[in-house]
Amino acid sequence: MARKWVTLAVVNVAVFMLLLDITVVNTALPSIREDLDASFTDLQWVVDAYTLTLAAFVLSAGSLADRLGRRRVFAWGLGIFTAASAVAALSPDPTWLNLSRAVQGVGGAIMFAVSLALIAQEFKGKELGMATGLYGATIGIAVAIGPLVGGALTDGIGWQSVFALNVPIGVVAIVLTFLKVKESRDPTARGVDWAGVTTFSGSLFLLVLALLRGNEEGWGSTLIVGLLASAVALFAAFVVVEIRQKNPMLPFHLFRIPTFTGVQLASFAISASMFALFLYLTLYMQNILGLSPLETGLRYLPLTVVSFLVAPLAGVLLSRLPARGMLATGLLMTGAGLILMAGVEQGDEWTGLLGGFLVAGAGIGLINPVIANLAVSVVPPQQSGMASGINDTFRQVGIAVAIAAYGALFLGTAESEIVERVPSADGHQLAEAVSSGNLPANTPEPVADAAREGFLAGFNQITLIGAAIAILGGVASLALIRSRDIRDAPEQIEVEVEAVPVPA
Repeated sequence: MARKWVTLAVVNVAVFMLLLDITVVNTALPSIREDLDASFTDLQWVVDAYTLTLAAFVLSAGSLADRLGRRRVFAWGLGIFTAASAVAALSPDPTWLNLSRAVQGVGGAIMFAVSLALIAQEFKGKELGMATGLYGATIGIAVAIGPLVGGALTDGIGWQSVFALNVPIGVVAIVLTFLKVKESRDPTARGVDWAGVTTFSGSLFLLVLALLRGNEEGWGSTLIVGLLASAVALFAAFVVVEIRQKNPMLPFHLFRIPTFTGVQLASFAISASMFALFLYLTLYMQNILGLSPLETGLRYLPLTVVSFLVAPLAGVLLSRLPARGMLATGLLMTGAGLILMAGVEQGDEWTGLLGGFLVAGAGIGLINPVIANLAVSVVPPQQSGMASGINDTFRQVGIAVAIAAYGALFLGTAESEIVERVPSADGHQLAEAVSSGNLPANTPEPVADAAREGFLAGFNQITLIGAAIAILGGVASLALIRSRDIRDAPEQIEVEVEAVPVPA
């Protein structure tokens, strides 16, 4: 088999694993909660510990790969991810699990940062569009099929297997990487911007921690105000560091290119809307509808299948249609799908989500290949690692921050709804219990009913907020993305052909 196809296969397998681990745990969370006696906040950290370190290290990983060698650093990432997966499978408590998830995120950040650069060094022109189409399809399938895989493994073997599965696959991928993938680097690459890494990751961690603890501690408490103020101060320091750095990890001048900015906003929008809401959709189906992990995963199949069918088609259409239109359409479809999912009531069946799953699935399938292509098509090829890292950062920041923010809004709304229906109830405790699937069996029916109504009120609110984020991302795509900023854009090629003088 030609080297470029082996490279594409290895990269897609690695990206599949690292993105699968964002959603694969969703259907396993109730089982993790039961086995490890985890709280609702612990369950949020199972997802956020992973996405936070992904977001924090993906920029520096791209720079490191450009300097030390993309194949070498990619193999390091695979090794870290595989080892941390083995540790996660053996976790005896929530803290151990979340720490191993954070280390997994470091390995995932390295793989994600280098993935598009490895593809871009092997494929050019229309072939690059096809390759990124397959890459985008892999992203869509990994995110969508995660609940099904997690449900099947959790029901059949146990939640530990969702992490143990990565180990043999990771070992094979490491071997193929050293045997088949070509080494490459940027001779002008900069060193790692450790000051930028420290201030950025610190700011992001403190922001998410404040959002996760805000309802319990009180939003006006000294702790939460201090965390938020510190997050702002560290982010301001990050901006100052990057502006003054000769070789910053986040070159702010790139945001002067409207298309570059538009792609990052689109990446943030899809992650902060649909992808972040998978956690809460799963909790709704298991804790309110009473579905098992496998049954929950099966309910995601319509979304998965539609995304799988649309993504390769979108990759082919990239060479024929304007990227801005495709990206905006995908985001608007995702927003429309989330609107269709909102408004659930007690007594509804899962089929109430079906229309939204189909529309949003088509949107996801349309979006991912376009973002994958644009992320490396608006900068010179030698900067593809950096560009890929910036795009991945916006994706993971969107998931990490949105999960925490949705959790705060979700619990606050649920608590208010519960107290309004049963004034004597402990709204916070009941909201936590129903959200984590830990509502005591002996809870009086009026109180249990109020708890379920609180869950639904919070769920409907955050789903509509997610829809608004997706729609705003679509509008930003239309306003900012321009064909003249994109290498090999179909409109750009047509103009060049028309400008060729015809011989007399």
